[in-house]
Amino acid sequence: MLGADGPRNYFLAFQTNAEARGTGGLVGAYGILTADQGRISLDTLGSNRDLSNRGKVGIDLGSEYSEQYDVYRSTSVWANSNASAHFPYAAQIWMSLWEQETGQRLDGAIATDPVALSYLLKVAGPVKSATGDTVDGSNVVRLTESEVYLRYPDDQRARKDYLQSISSAVVDKILRGGGGSTTGLLGALGRAASEGRLAVWSSSPGEAEVLAATPLGHTVPETDQPYAQVVVNNAAGNKLEYYLGRQVGYTAGPCVGPVRASTVTVDLTNNVPAGGPDAPSYVYGRIDRGAVGPPGTSRLLVALNATHGAELLSVTVDGVPATARVATERSHPVYTVDVQIPPGATKKLQYNLTEPTAPGRAIVPVQPLVEPMGTEINVPQCSN
Repeated sequence: MLGADGPRNYFLAFQTNAEARGTGGLVGAYGILTADQGRISLDTLGSNRDLSNRGKVGIDLGSEYSEQYDVYRSTSVWANSNASAHFPYAAQIWMSLWEQETGQRLDGAIATDPVALSYLLKVAGPVKSATGDTVDGSNVVRLTESEVYLRYPDDQRARKDYLQSISSAVVDKILRGGGGSTTGLLGALGRAASEGRLAVWSSSPGEAEVLAATPLGHTVPETDQPYAQVVVNNAAGNKLEYYLGRQVGYTAGPCVGPVRASTVTVDLTNNVPAGGPDAPSYVYGRIDRGAVGPPGTSRLLVALNATHGAELLSVTVDGVPATARVATERSHPVYTVDVQIPPGATKKLQYNLTEPTAPGRAIVPVQPLVEPMGTEINVPQCSN
């Protein structure tokens, strides 16, 4: 993958997880990484304003994908291209859109986010932004996911240029060996990968298969083990997931009989600060149709990817029966609920299911957003 057999080119996505998408966050900036005989360079860098949706044709990722995500035009619109938590889907979409945009055929895709950059900067040391700010591991997340919107409330071009300059400075410092030990940097990259903040996909089937078996693959695994993956997608077009708190609980009955009852609870808290509505409307406002609630209200599409063979009995929001849209993704039934959360409020979702009494430990993947997600798992591990 580092170009031993000739140059390789990869789409590099910097995800803004203040606006949640399935793999983490909205593609805010991008670059093209070139690897040739082990040497890596960043040849192109731009912001999402440079990426056009005009005339784009979506690729075919199968009927299950189409049934769940075509409503968002996810294979032809950059902003919705990573709605699924399965990173190989996003990678293939980015490669297709880039080829339509430029004519360049790429060899794979990589994604990261500001939290991962903070891990690298803690090892490599600070960099300077285009405006002369000192950016380091302690402030890069706050600067890029919150303060930048207050600094440039009316000038989105300046805001995107500022974010792009930080991304460029960090990558340039790492690639040029400008700071930190190799061991320390590898440790930072390993932490980012383990949290889903560094994802890699290759168009080479053999390489993709190897990656899929590691945290770098960031896949939704096709497994029969007990499974509860909660994925949120921002449906309001704002930047409120910077303030989102998450707690997920997964409980299942004993290993008796072929089927057991299970419950998945999801607590979502909108921790937007008081006075937030005075900030730019593209942070606290809404662009979705039929928006209700005060400024700072979050609207999320909350999807539960459940155990293979599970069936939903009911779902509630704050104890009130709700409606879930039903789909399937990579052997998992998917139940999606549309939830609006006013400033300072917590919404509790409860999914009541039956699922096969499957062997193996429970798997509860964590979507890489700004704040960590708390988990509580009470699922007996059954044997064959």
